[in-house]
Amino acid sequence: MGSRVGAASRDGDPVSRNLELALLLGAVLICGFGHAGSALALTGSLPPDLVVHVAVLALPPLLCHLAVRRFAPHADPLILPLATLLTGLGIVLIHRLDIAYQARYGSPTAVGGQIMWVALAVLGFIAVVIALRDHRRLQRYPYLAVTVGLVLLMAPAFYPGDVYGAKRWIFLGPLSFQPGEFVKIVIVLFFAGYLTLRRDALALAGRRFMGMYLPRGRQLGPIAAVWVISLLVLVFERDLGTSLIFFGAFVIMLYVATERTSWVVFGVGLFAVGAFVVGSFEPHVHGRVVAWLHPMDIYLPPEQRPAGLISDQAAQALFSFGSGGMLGSGLGQGHPELIGFAGRSDFILTTVGEELGLAGVMAVILLYALLAERGLRTAVTVTDPFGKLLAAGLSTTLVLQVFVVVGGVSGLIPLTGKALPFLAQGGSAMVANWLLVALLLKVSDTARRPAPVPAADLDAAETQLVRR
Repeated sequence: MGSRVGAASRDGDPVSRNLELALLLGAVLICGFGHAGSALALTGSLPPDLVVHVAVLALPPLLCHLAVRRFAPHADPLILPLATLLTGLGIVLIHRLDIAYQARYGSPTAVGGQIMWVALAVLGFIAVVIALRDHRRLQRYPYLAVTVGLVLLMAPAFYPGDVYGAKRWIFLGPLSFQPGEFVKIVIVLFFAGYLTLRRDALALAGRRFMGMYLPRGRQLGPIAAVWVISLLVLVFERDLGTSLIFFGAFVIMLYVATERTSWVVFGVGLFAVGAFVVGSFEPHVHGRVVAWLHPMDIYLPPEQRPAGLISDQAAQALFSFGSGGMLGSGLGQGHPELIGFAGRSDFILTTVGEELGLAGVMAVILLYALLAERGLRTAVTVTDPFGKLLAAGLSTTLVLQVFVVVGGVSGLIPLTGKALPFLAQGGSAMVANWLLVALLLKVSDTARRPAPVPAADLDAAETQLVRR
């Protein structure tokens, strides 16, 4: 009989799990101090519910940690604490804005609803960590994934009316959700499965042009189809952010699979042409482009303003960032509520810029960058091609969403209306982003799992004993 191979250790990595627990407690403490500091600045006293608030902040990540310790014991120890810290900071900022909005506009509070969505997101996270034993099982259903994804992606276009000029919501009675937040995960699953099967064909070079090998004509079908779908989303739903994330994730994953720069150049060119054409003729998208190019013209007399310019949010965001300076006015000591309802969505970053300054904005961006880096590290470490593309696609999706939000609010690109992951108010985005984190953790658990240790050959040992 040959030698037998022992199973990999199921005890996990106690050092990584203990580090994860310590970082989680540190994240909760940071958010607790932020809640106390903002309350002191706004009301002059500590909040009466401080202990309860900290306990509510601590319970969800601790439950997630227990699930990871049991069902993903080798997972990356930084991913969960980073997501927890960003989520906790978002709750602190929303609570701070609640107080200001109530005093200025009499608006209802939003932090209770956000905490409820965090609880639902954590339940979804735990369900994925427990139920998904091996991420490679998701590779079996690429066409089912793309069918579900396309139905969800196009569904808002058939609902009457819009919200803030875009059609991103599906309404079920009093409830509403944005399917685009979940589509980004489903589409990444399809892209990972499809490119794992077709990457050799897509990597074949065509004609050489200006130092690059252009894709072969027969292989242009997938990228042309995705390009058309992204433009349809842009036209019928007027959702620039989802269209950019959808197409950008595909192009980057295509580059990861084929390692050909020509696909990136060709894809960026296609999207630029499509966005220019749609932005020139679709009124809502055109209005956002005008607000991006001429943000301060909103303060001109109405007859002198450019056509399509109706909102002062872009200008208010620049004022907010400018008044924050390097270190900010201090948490709770600025006036981010002047932006109105937008302060609870993508413009929540202006609260960070005004009250925590450039240093606070850079800290938040670095948290996102570190979270994406851990995802990309997982993509490099995991051995199976599907896992590589899945981890790279999920990390890319996160980076693209942060880019379109930060770029829009800071004036780098036109506003997109997407929610800043983990930080901004939004139930659909919160649940979807925690599901994304769960998938990354499951892939990292496989990537960091030690190789099976060969067991002792009992037959050889018995032979040696007999010879002696």
